[in-house]
Amino acid sequence: MSRKSKKIIIATRGSKLALWQANWIKSRLKKELNVPDIALNIIKTTGDKILDVPLAKVGGKGLFVKEIEEALLRGDADLAVHSMKDVPTDLPRELHIAAICEREDPRDALITTIHDSRTVHGFKNLPEGAKIGTSSLRRSCQLLNIRPDLKIEQLRGNLDTRIRKLDEGQYDAIIVAAAGVKRLGMADRITETFGPDITLPAIAQGAIGIECRKDDEHINELLGPLNHTQTSVCVRAERAFLKKLEGGCQVPIAAYAQLKSEIRNPKSEILIINGLVGNIAGDVLIRGSIEG
Repeated sequence: MSRKSKKIIIATRGSKLALWQANWIKSRLKKELNVPDIALNIIKTTGDKILDVPLAKVGGKGLFVKEIEEALLRGDADLAVHSMKDVPTDLPRELHIAAICEREDPRDALITTIHDSRTVHGFKNLPEGAKIGTSSLRRSCQLLNIRPDLKIEQLRGNLDTRIRKLDEGQYDAIIVAAAGVKRLGMADRITETFGPDITLPAIAQGAIGIECRKDDEHINELLGPLNHTQTSVCVRAERAFLKKLEGGCQVPIAAYAQLKSEIRNPKSEILIINGLVGNIAGDVLIRGSIEG
């Protein structure tokens, strides 16, 4: 059997969103690149197993990718599909991100209970002392900076679980990534998407990355057309910012990069990156931007 006719194995987590992403890549490989034989290798990661502890307290990096990368290194998979925001900036030396696909909506989304008419107009109308579900230090510090009266409560689990807990009345609202909500066809549940004046997104939020072995020429060649250049440039800039600060899920860090046309030369683009570092209490936020 030739290398090109061999079945290709995609490593992925088993959540509904992860499977959507893996199957989307599988579909693109089949339809756009005529790859006939593809299978999924579903892997349970440390982050999937530990659901009763906030990620910031679990410690370590790569909680949602470590076991998947080990499968790549063993040869149990040819490529892995990740939410890029879960991927550490330091990868095993034998692996690399071969492609970053076009980004979905990078913003955070507010979802309120369908039974609560008080919050139908969004974040500014949340009642005093509202209970907000999120396990992200980045989100909580930015929200508390604007609304220190809010009660931030831990929220783990897949999107369906989070929304179910909201609708059961455990929270007044939850904050999640808009991209995941839209990919799973639940955009109608979004009450409001946040601009950078409320929350600056997580590094690489909304982007899907494909990881593989550096020395696998066939897979690298195959994945090339799936790379979206503009998204790749922006995401890699955000990840460079994160790496420079040596940040992880234990530190409230945010960044969002965009490519924009120059006013004097519309055919030329400049990269603009906005960054933020804060403390957990939300009373200190340091913002900055740079372009070039």
